[in-house]
Amino acid sequence: MCTEDTEADLDRAGMPVARRSFAALAGAGALIAALPARAMAGKPVKGRDVAIKTDDGTCDAYFVAPAEGKHPGVLVWPDIRGLRPAFRQMADRLAGEGYAVLTVNPFYRWQKSPVVDAANDWSNDAVRQKLFGYLKQLTRPIVETDAKAHLAFLDEQKEVDTKRRIGTTGYCMGGAMTIYTAALDPNRVGAAASFHGGGVATDKPDSPHLLIGDTNAGYLFAIADNDDKEAPNEKVLLKEALAPSPHWHEVEVYAGAMHGWCPPDGRAYNETAAEKAWGRMLELFKAELA
Repeated sequence: MCTEDTEADLDRAGMPVARRSFAALAGAGALIAALPARAMAGKPVKGRDVAIKTDDGTCDAYFVAPAEGKHPGVLVWPDIRGLRPAFRQMADRLAGEGYAVLTVNPFYRWQKSPVVDAANDWSNDAVRQKLFGYLKQLTRPIVETDAKAHLAFLDEQKEVDTKRRIGTTGYCMGGAMTIYTAALDPNRVGAAASFHGGGVATDKPDSPHLLIGDTNAGYLFAIADNDDKEAPNEKVLLKEALAPSPHWHEVEVYAGAMHGWCPPDGRAYNETAAEKAWGRMLELFKAELA
């Protein structure tokens, strides 16, 4: 998962800090230019900033859906750098594929988004330590409090087809949150996709993967190469937990892809691997959210 060791891995791999910095990709046009041309070729979409009431306050978030019709809802848990232009663009892209997408600020209790920007970049050690501090406070009960409110919000939107199940995706720290979300409401959540997710399967008694059997969802676990080297048993535990499931599921280590390879504004962004993971997510949703 995302730690100071992850940054060291990227240093060793020769990936410069400024390669895809927030400042370099702050505009929507720049973000779109950073992705393959096919990335924004879907349905016309409409997005808006929203405020979601939870038991602990008000979460700022971004909701986007196709301009017409009703569609399956998807809840997106961003990585440790939070809700920012890159994740808004990714939400727009997913909406263009026919989904009503809610991307949330998981740190709303302490700071409104964006939690990283041109003046407070991830390369700044003080910024990283602040966000790691936020992360330590995002326990399972806290995530469940938020997931309950976010799922309810989706079902209240006119663009969401409540007859179809909801999907959830998570990046980095968001990987475990997808499992917590699926376990919170097994009848409503039908698909969960984790991209370079941190701590999704461990030998601890409260490991998130132990909840998979209590869910009714299909799963995608796309694992970073360097994360697998650090925790090689994770994929084994995930496969064992998923083996009895009748739902679509896949666990794969993406060879050569470093932790954080999916968001287009990250040092580790790997277009080939990111596009493959995106395609596998769409296959999961097609199978489980129909």
